[in-house]
Amino acid sequence: MPSSSLPPLFHTDLFIPHYRPMQCGDWRVLVAGLNLAPGYWSETALIQGMAGLLRNGACWMSMTPMELESQEIGIRLARGHVLIFGLGLGWSAVTSALRDEVTAVTVVEFDRDVLDLHRELDIFSQLPEPAQRKIRLIEGDAYSYRPDRPVDLLMPDIWLPLISDGRIDEVRGMQQRVQAGAIYFWGQEMEIARHAVAAGRGLDDAGIAATIAGFDLPLIGPAFPDYAGKLTCAARRWMGARWLPGSTAPW
Repeated sequence: MPSSSLPPLFHTDLFIPHYRPMQCGDWRVLVAGLNLAPGYWSETALIQGMAGLLRNGACWMSMTPMELESQEIGIRLARGHVLIFGLGLGWSAVTSALRDEVTAVTVVEFDRDVLDLHRELDIFSQLPEPAQRKIRLIEGDAYSYRPDRPVDLLMPDIWLPLISDGRIDEVRGMQQRVQAGAIYFWGQEMEIARHAVAAGRGLDDAGIAATIAGFDLPLIGPAFPDYAGKLTCAARRWMGARWLPGSTAPW
């Protein structure tokens, strides 16, 4: 294929750590060469040195454009004490810690092998010391954890599929214990789209705002530039047939 017909290289101004292949228990970090991958809302792009975190052959997180963009909004709007449920490859933790607006990052991870893997992988040492000092890793359960200090932003990312039924209720349960000032959970654009369409609302600013109000959760996201456009692109690309019963895709 002529080089002129290849998609562009994926680019982000957010920090991406260097990963190396590693295994701990059932978990493996793999690093690929050059791959083609679609974004969450952006077009397909080339990505170099893509890392993936696998458990028994199932990929739980990868440094693809889709994964990065699907966490980007929460990271760019993060401030104060950020509580993250699910460590994964640690990307949301390191990038949040690099923000001047963020004072502390607490990561709660259920699986001890993931914590052990990160102790050996040690991606946090790639950060400047002030950012390193913000990060605290805790072994715990997202479904029962209660913070020991006020939380400004809660970012749960514990699910294997992007879309799963009952996620809103799960996040509500987390929020009852955490009482965060703001929330951004992984896959929230899919949940907003599913519930908006089921309620007969459009995927515009008004429809999104009304749907979020119905969740009774302090979700951030709409403050991000062109949130409605990005949400619509992501839903069109990733929703598939996972709309709520009785709803019809708006395209």
